[in-house]
Amino acid sequence: MTQTQSAARSAEAVAHLRPAFHIRPPRGYLNDPNGPIEVGDDVHLYFQSRPTLDHHVPVEWGHATSPDYVRWTVHRPAMAPRPGGPDTDGCWSGNTVLDDGRVRAFYSGRIEGRPYQSVLTAVSDDGGRSFGPPYQVVPDPSDDAIMFRDPFVWQENGSWWMVVGAGYVDRGASIPSYRSTDLENWTYAGPLAELPRGVVDGHDTGAAWECPQMLTIDGRRIAVVASWSPEGGPDEVLSFDVDVPVVPRRVDHGTNFYAPSALRDSRFGPLLFGWLTEGRDRPGWTDHWAGVISLPRVVWLGPDSSLRCAPVPTVDTLRVGDGSPADGASTGAQCEIVVPEGSGQVVIHFSEQERLVIELDADTLTIDRTQASLNHHAHGGRMQATDAFDPSSHRPAARIILDGSTLEVFTSAGRVLSTRVYPTTPPTWTVEAPTNARHWPLAR
Repeated sequence: MTQTQSAARSAEAVAHLRPAFHIRPPRGYLNDPNGPIEVGDDVHLYFQSRPTLDHHVPVEWGHATSPDYVRWTVHRPAMAPRPGGPDTDGCWSGNTVLDDGRVRAFYSGRIEGRPYQSVLTAVSDDGGRSFGPPYQVVPDPSDDAIMFRDPFVWQENGSWWMVVGAGYVDRGASIPSYRSTDLENWTYAGPLAELPRGVVDGHDTGAAWECPQMLTIDGRRIAVVASWSPEGGPDEVLSFDVDVPVVPRRVDHGTNFYAPSALRDSRFGPLLFGWLTEGRDRPGWTDHWAGVISLPRVVWLGPDSSLRCAPVPTVDTLRVGDGSPADGASTGAQCEIVVPEGSGQVVIHFSEQERLVIELDADTLTIDRTQASLNHHAHGGRMQATDAFDPSSHRPAARIILDGSTLEVFTSAGRVLSTRVYPTTPPTWTVEAPTNARHWPLAR
């Protein structure tokens, strides 16, 4: 067997792990989603990507469009580092806005060896498919910042606002804010929120906050941030009201959701995307790709002011047929299993040795990956969301959406758990479920 034939057989053996309707390029490394925006009838989403798995390759802005938020077309990158420019070593995270009909990006430009990423802007004159030369609009910090990056810009009450992710030695995680009338000239307006590093609900609130996003929900200004520390790197996505004392709450109760990216106003209201991280050790990355974007999520506030989520409504159009009883169903790698109400277990049997268990019990939903994969590079363990069910919501107790190695579970109370699973056995798989559960194959 030739080396080419061996590689082809290796890729075929893990083909069932590749998502079919979650955004990612055919090859290479993907991480943060950036700048979702509606332009006419189309949705544009950008994302940090590299054409290979080599992290020494500078990050560019990949680009995808969709008419409905679920059927995506991946295009050539919309933005790439310019040698000798302010983003020579990478076009990092930010967002986009409409500026007199043009798409304008704000993002972080990286230059190796500089302590901070510069806040840059660049304009597209072709509807968001490519961007012109960037230039810096906010000066680098001159104080004790340990991190400063990831601008987010929005318009409110006739003014433009910008927040940047930051952290300070003596003040902790912070969201510095700026104000502008023309998107060109920005005036510092002070920190929108700050929080000394601590632990809330057993989770690190972060030495700094990456990817700050600002939503307005029920008249309240809600920040969504990614907690980060120099020694540990990424941790959790948190949300909180910036106009009251900061009480951060987890946005996703799974193991693999990071780098939030928000669309403040869409045809479905406020939406949130995220990066679904790998959930496997790097030697297990096969088939020349890594990283994927979550399903877009409609968001609202729960009774405890935490951010709640449901899949964007058009996810329903991926269902094939009218659904059938889930218990005993044979399934492929793309499916949805719905438990309308009640408790019990949903088990996806990948093989006699590999299985994924999702348990609904009282007010708690638990995902158990302990036996989900025989691949020793795949991560296992359990994850759990409490206060998971709200029978008055008219939403199913659990929507379990599997797409290759991606798993997103949404509960009736708006809790969501995102994770990755890596069964070594290709489909067909078998479902064990409560008698009222339904199963659909999913397809674009």
